[in-house]
Amino acid sequence: MILLEKIVQSRHQSKINQAVKRLMSGPGEANSSSMAQDVIRHYQALDDGGRLDFYSLLAEKFNPDPKSVMQAALAYAEQPDARNLIALTRITESPRQELLRRLNRAPGGTKIILTMRREILKLLEKRRDLAALDYDIRHLLSSWFNPGFLKMHRVDWQSPAHVLEKIIHHEAVHAIDGWDDLRRRLQPDRRCFAFFHPQLPDEPLIFVEVALLGDIPDAIGPLVDKKSEPNEATKFKVAVFYSISNCEPGLRGVSLGNFLIKRVADQLKAEFPSLKTFVTLSPIPGFVDWMSKPADHAVFEKHPGVAEKYEKALQLISLKGKTWVQRLTEGWTPATSTDAEKNALQTLCATYLIYFSTHRSGSPVAKFHLGNGARLNRINWAADLSKKGLKESAGLMVNYLYDLDEVEENHEKFNQGEVVFARSVGKSI
Repeated sequence: MILLEKIVQSRHQSKINQAVKRLMSGPGEANSSSMAQDVIRHYQALDDGGRLDFYSLLAEKFNPDPKSVMQAALAYAEQPDARNLIALTRITESPRQELLRRLNRAPGGTKIILTMRREILKLLEKRRDLAALDYDIRHLLSSWFNPGFLKMHRVDWQSPAHVLEKIIHHEAVHAIDGWDDLRRRLQPDRRCFAFFHPQLPDEPLIFVEVALLGDIPDAIGPLVDKKSEPNEATKFKVAVFYSISNCEPGLRGVSLGNFLIKRVADQLKAEFPSLKTFVTLSPIPGFVDWMSKPADHAVFEKHPGVAEKYEKALQLISLKGKTWVQRLTEGWTPATSTDAEKNALQTLCATYLIYFSTHRSGSPVAKFHLGNGARLNRINWAADLSKKGLKESAGLMVNYLYDLDEVEENHEKFNQGEVVFARSVGKSI
């Protein structure tokens, strides 16, 4: 039986290699999509080992020719005109990009390419030779999934059941506890918006959940309480982005969330003129891990006073050889914390967000919102009392403020290594 399976897989491998050659043999536009469908059909029949062999083939045999690249580069260096630049650009593009374009023209091609990328991402840690293949796929997906091509739709209780099921399944920040919980998150004082691609009309790519409130919230519990009563529209003054989740791992590295938030803010502003404030209520993943390890003191070189307060706050927390998980196991909660411990944790959190968000060790959520042009507006104590919230961020959460008139300026400052923050946050240090 095993031998028979190996023979079958070997045949599929041979057939997909032949199908790829046929697909790439013509000028491109003249190729029938049936050739691309042949490649897809044989790809789907491959097992994990066969797919790995296929990815290896794409990574090894579909690279630009080094000699041709060198000749084109020398020609451009000697005479940097448009003709030589075009020639250089063409010759440096890997042939596999054209292969992927032709696959994308077939029915279901886009979905298959996303499947390929999901699998390649899982292999990359051990197979760095696939990195150029992954780069080429991501490069093409960044064009094909440009937000200008995507459709933003509101997800509500009348949306197709399979879309609602995907929202429940892919919610990555605050788990949705069944249909009753989802229904509450789609009531009139809540909104859910998602990006869809024309080739994948039933597949939400990324979605954001919004609460319409009267004030900026300081805790997540009331926002995700499925038994809470809806607010009246007359009280809507604040739009709170409390969860944003990616549904398609194959689009990792393709920027979608920042465009979705800005588009949602514009739509909500048009729908509810009373809305004046757009904020998040965000977790701080990475904070406890950062706090539990020695910080990179090079970050403090220009801020010696901050380094001193950081060290003092660490001493007040005084893990004394225990991990944060051990402290939680022993019963630590924000309610049992002393005032000195509370102040120390807030000092450390402000330090982490203000001075480390532009560095590798910074929180990915902070990088996303601050890089998107938001302002670090407020750190909230005892805001997330879930097991995950206590474990990752000692129960702290953050409000990032989106001032639509300032996001571009804040975005530029962040790119230059500066975090824009409210005065109240700075006072924590």
